[in-house]
Amino acid sequence: MRYFIHLGYDGKKYHGWQRQPKHRSVQETIEIALSKMLHAKMTVFGCGRTDTGVHSSQYILHLNTDEIKDYDPVFRLNKMLPDDIAIFDFLPANNGWHAQRDAIERTYDYFIHGYKDPFLSGRSSYYPFADFDLNQMKKATGLLTQYDDFRAFCKQPDLYDHTRCKVSSAKLMIDEKGDKLRLEIKANRFLRGMIRKIVARLLEVGNGKVSLKQFEHNLKTGADFEFKSPAYPDGLYLSKIVYPYLDLPSKTDFWMGLENWKEI
Repeated sequence: MRYFIHLGYDGKKYHGWQRQPKHRSVQETIEIALSKMLHAKMTVFGCGRTDTGVHSSQYILHLNTDEIKDYDPVFRLNKMLPDDIAIFDFLPANNGWHAQRDAIERTYDYFIHGYKDPFLSGRSSYYPFADFDLNQMKKATGLLTQYDDFRAFCKQPDLYDHTRCKVSSAKLMIDEKGDKLRLEIKANRFLRGMIRKIVARLLEVGNGKVSLKQFEHNLKTGADFEFKSPAYPDGLYLSKIVYPYLDLPSKTDFWMGLENWKEI
């Protein structure tokens, strides 16, 4: 029988979602706990990859196992997992459903605080932006929905058959105090390192290192930028996964609910 598991995790202590031979990953941690709970070696299939230190406030995986009838798997699995991984739902699924291939929309949120705050460390990225041109950053953000090839923002474009993505929405928002930023991007797919490279270039538009014209030129042509460093992983969250047959509400609000965000 196939199950979909709805979960969230704080990625600070993990080398990304995907199992790796020499580093701790979210996938391996969940597979070890599931194997103990189900008394059989378990392999899970996730909705996508996240990089080292990146979080997910909504993540979906699927696994195949015997039908579970005698206990609450959400409660039991949560007792076995560390506090930085939370299971929200354990859902019976159609055997043809696939957590990764069937997803039709993914949403990422990137959070920035403009002042040093020890309580946000690891959960948001610190970039002083008081003197940035937020209007230029907004214009650059708006360009993301006008093009469908993101080679210029891909960490390893040659790994893919193509680098086309359909970005359906891109919003740059600010909190009511004016000292936190949030970038929300929705698309049918994302490339490796794409969001962190977009954020880094948007910040460079804001501080004048990259002009709006240069930003659009590289987006349009796929040309690499002079500045290649990605933004910090701390502020990045995979925050929403949508399927044709499943659209679950988020169980954790954290940043999304703490601030009153308005689009710039």
